[in-house]
Amino acid sequence: MNASAGLSSKVRVGSSQPPESSFKRKRGFFQKDLQHMMYGFGDDPNPLPETVALVEDVVLEYVTDMVHKAQDTASKRGKLLTEDFLFLIRKDSPKLNRCTELLSMNEELKQARKAFEVDEEKLSSIE
Repeated sequence: MNASAGLSSKVRVGSSQPPESSFKRKRGFFQKDLQHMMYGFGDDPNPLPETVALVEDVVLEYVTDMVHKAQDTASKRGKLLTEDFLFLIRKDSPKLNRCTELLSMNEELKQARKAFEVDEEKLSSIE
């Protein structure tokens, strides 16, 4: 039997990722949001707390892993950018398409807010 088989596959040699035991987080922080999302995807309106906790663990592990991978990608540049995350999901078309859609929608909202602020300033200067 391999002695390293008992080690977690998440800890990588030479990685900027600290061991999981050093992470301290408040459990249940995303509980309400996840319950609503789970209901939106067809689950019961009040899912079991164990189910929500499991989904939260999976989501947080995925997001943490993605951030660490993006940091590794961006380490040469020294700055973490949105493009680093897009690079990581480049082979997953549905995720990439959804991310680009949300990013463009976010840009449109920024421009609309900016236009609204300009219009508001013009109205206040007229009065």
